[in-house]
Amino acid sequence: MPADVMELLDTDRLLSDAERDIRDVVRRVVDEKVRPQVADWYESGRAPVRELAREFGKLGLLGMHLDGYGCAGSSAVAYGLACLELEAGDSGVRSLVSVQGSLAMYAIWKYGAEEQKLRWLPSMAAGETIGCFGLTEADHGSDPASMATRAVRDGDGWLLTGGKMWITNAPVGDVAVVWARTEAGVNGFIVPLDLPGVGVREIGQKLSLRASATGALTFDDVRLPADALLPEARGLKAPLSCLTEARFGIVFGALGAARDCLRVAVDYATSREQFGRPIATFQLTQAKLADMAVELHKGYLLALHLGRLADAGRLRPEQVSLGKLNNVREALAIARQCRTILGANGVSGGYPIMRHANNLESVLTYEGTSEIHQLVIGQALTGQAAFV
Repeated sequence: MPADVMELLDTDRLLSDAERDIRDVVRRVVDEKVRPQVADWYESGRAPVRELAREFGKLGLLGMHLDGYGCAGSSAVAYGLACLELEAGDSGVRSLVSVQGSLAMYAIWKYGAEEQKLRWLPSMAAGETIGCFGLTEADHGSDPASMATRAVRDGDGWLLTGGKMWITNAPVGDVAVVWARTEAGVNGFIVPLDLPGVGVREIGQKLSLRASATGALTFDDVRLPADALLPEARGLKAPLSCLTEARFGIVFGALGAARDCLRVAVDYATSREQFGRPIATFQLTQAKLADMAVELHKGYLLALHLGRLADAGRLRPEQVSLGKLNNVREALAIARQCRTILGANGVSGGYPIMRHANNLESVLTYEGTSEIHQLVIGQALTGQAAFV
């Protein structure tokens, strides 16, 4: 039998030596820094985000797919593999890296002025500065075009009013990339979170992503200098392009949670005895394991294909939507099925399966709900938009 569930198709042959090396380094740091403590972080609703950020910064994981400014300039596939290993530890840990690099840092790297890039990106890449991304609002999730946050000109600067909701990293953040409606449309602004008028509230009582810091931001006539504006970000396409970057990481990341669940279920099934023999010897258990392995490997091959398209400069947003829709949906189904194999033990914090399942419930709907991704794919197929 394979020594590991991912050896079934011998997919390691599809990776370069460099990609395998990066994957293995991230796997080791997750094994050493995350796995021993993540159950306690989840139960307490607290994770050492700044400590983790600095550790990940030393490894070059923050903004790793960006070039220059202290970023590693890795391939899209290498970044995806890193996300997979991080989410095998916990979705909240992957979210820290994803929001920092693919949302906050990417927005500055893609749309910022050179002075803004030099000011923020090196410290963010090192994990010394924590960033967040303010797009979602309490009343405007899947419809960001209806955002209520406004920025109006005030002398040579701007006045920012409004609020953002469900913002990863906000409670521990230093800076936010905030999207607001202006007289020109939708624009992005770099907003240090210690400015007068900025309010940060941590969102509590979460039943999912408990090892991730999630908050709400409010802006009460926050005075911003002229150079807070991201000069190259014009219109809603700018923040949506950032979401595409982050969704790509989720295509890989969700598979990490699924892989971790399947590994635990296989180990459990081969050791747990009922009716005088291991439950792995029963046909129904093997059928469950086989079906889950099939979906896991299909999702992995899909992720690798999208990664190769990204590295060739040919990846389109609807392709990322296809990957996110499929891989998160199947990862959640795998987590739920693995829970049935463990029975009552599946809901115990001593095993990671229910934690992964709860986390994936959030991953299923954040950065684009399944329904939105279905409509993106539908529009690509038919040429007709069905969003309204």
